[in-house]
Amino acid sequence: MKDLALREHLLYLLNGGGAHLDFESAVADLPSDLRGKHAANIPHSPWELVEHIRLCQWDILEFSINAEHVSPEFPDGYWPKSSGPPDEFAWEKSLSQFRDDLASMCRLVKEPSTDLFAEITHGDGQTILREALLVADHNSYHLGQLVAVRRGLNAWPHD
Repeated sequence: MKDLALREHLLYLLNGGGAHLDFESAVADLPSDLRGKHAANIPHSPWELVEHIRLCQWDILEFSINAEHVSPEFPDGYWPKSSGPPDEFAWEKSLSQFRDDLASMCRLVKEPSTDLFAEITHGDGQTILREALLVADHNSYHLGQLVAVRRGLNAWPHD
């Protein structure tokens, strides 16, 4: 019973529950002409933040499930090369990949055969529990930044 409660709590966090903002709300209805813009005193554009959380989430997921995975070079491999998406397709592809990887992490957490506390065999003491919490925390932090950017660009409709 405790195992199920922990899994449900992790899924709640991963999907933007509680004090966490959900991804869909953060990216909803962002005008395409603002995706590569910077707001005053904020170092990242919406595109940079979306791509960063996508890349990091993908890396954490792959590390969690694939002993052969090689992480990108830090820090450059975790940020896009340009401040804006090259086109609408790149934006939509990034959103889709983020959603797919989040769903995969949720399936991993939800799977009863996944031992949340067992050390990942190719890691250095990491567990699936730690990696799931890392995804939730990292996404939450940068989605909060995305809201700040959108506010600075007058593109946050929830105020």
